[in-house]
Amino acid sequence: MRRGLFLSFEGIDGSGKSTQARALHARLVASGRDAVLTREPGGSPGAEEIRRLLLTGAPDRWSAETECLLFTAARRDHVERTIRPALEAGQIVVCDRFADSTRVYQGVTRGDLRAKVDALHDLMIGLEPDLTFLIDLDPETGLARAEARAGAELRFEAMGLATQRQMRAAFRALAEAAPARFRVIDGSGPAEMVAAAVDAALAPHLPAHARP
Repeated sequence: MRRGLFLSFEGIDGSGKSTQARALHARLVASGRDAVLTREPGGSPGAEEIRRLLLTGAPDRWSAETECLLFTAARRDHVERTIRPALEAGQIVVCDRFADSTRVYQGVTRGDLRAKVDALHDLMIGLEPDLTFLIDLDPETGLARAEARAGAELRFEAMGLATQRQMRAAFRALAEAAPARFRVIDGSGPAEMVAAAVDAALAPHLPAHARP
């Protein structure tokens, strides 16, 4: 079966990556392409249940090691039930966060667990996006945006500005280490300008994936 295209969006809290993921999906569908929008943690019924455990409650609710296991379990279900079937059907998958977030959140900012994160990923997931858009934003701006949002899913934002700075540096380091996969997009401008930069970075990868 023809394999689709797997796109992910990454960035610190409040970077605008979720907005850009939704907007890109809408543009792809409007242009006649067969696209699926999903998110992490979540994206399948079982993974959404784990999401509620991970993103609510006190910042110290889980140890970093337990978080790694929970995120990996959610991701495995997400890949099995949503991502792989869509790719096998030739669809474009637009995912709001994927394994890079775990490499940053649990692998760097929550302890020196990067080797364990990578080992779990290799053993249980074994899938990377074809292209990852890193929406890069100043941590102070991102945290202010995140804290202004209504809702209960603020467990990671509650870890503070120092953690947001660590995450930004870690995301940028990932992008530097994998330049063939990452596209770093300046997230400081208007949403329309950010979207235009995403489209420009994606354009060379799209022609073979148009709907017949």
